[in-house]
Amino acid sequence: MPSRRRLTPEQRRDELMDVGARLFGERSFDEVAMEDIAAQAGASRALMYHYFPTKGEFFAAIWKRAHDRLLAELRIDPEEPVRTAVYRSLVAHLDFYRAHIPLVLIANRTALAADPAVRGPVVEDLNALCERVLDACGATGHTREVAAAALAGWIAFIREVAVEWLAHQRISRDEVLRMCMATLDATAGAQLDLTAPPRR
Repeated sequence: MPSRRRLTPEQRRDELMDVGARLFGERSFDEVAMEDIAAQAGASRALMYHYFPTKGEFFAAIWKRAHDRLLAELRIDPEEPVRTAVYRSLVAHLDFYRAHIPLVLIANRTALAADPAVRGPVVEDLNALCERVLDACGATGHTREVAAAALAGWIAFIREVAVEWLAHQRISRDEVLRMCMATLDATAGAQLDLTAPPRR
């Protein structure tokens, strides 16, 4: 009988999250049991609860890991207009959401949606993008405060439109993109020069 792989605590935690992400993609949140995840990962129930005391915290960890990976891939090119970088970032987010529809709907359309641990990764991810935009545009003082408020509203708009798109499929991804960019231009674009390259 082959010997069991020896994993570091971080590798074991990642393996549990890999199994959980797959199961949450196949079943509703309520149908996924922590014991099933542990069994499929070849781990004990006690180890599962050692890493993740509740199913809500487990889902939040999966959601945060996915957003951390997405944010790590997003860059503002010093040679292109800031608006182009924002557009590329928005495309990456929408493609990420489309590839993880079950996770997105769990995070936005279930009782977990109000949990700060679940909403946090989305907010932190998009807030980090907004800070990069403000820095790239050289926004300071009151202009930065007004633009930051506009970007916060834009984030809320993106979240609602994206969830509507994924939940009902009544509009296309390109329509979502156009709508979100038009909203950006009308809000933050009134405060920032998004057509210029980042300020060095």
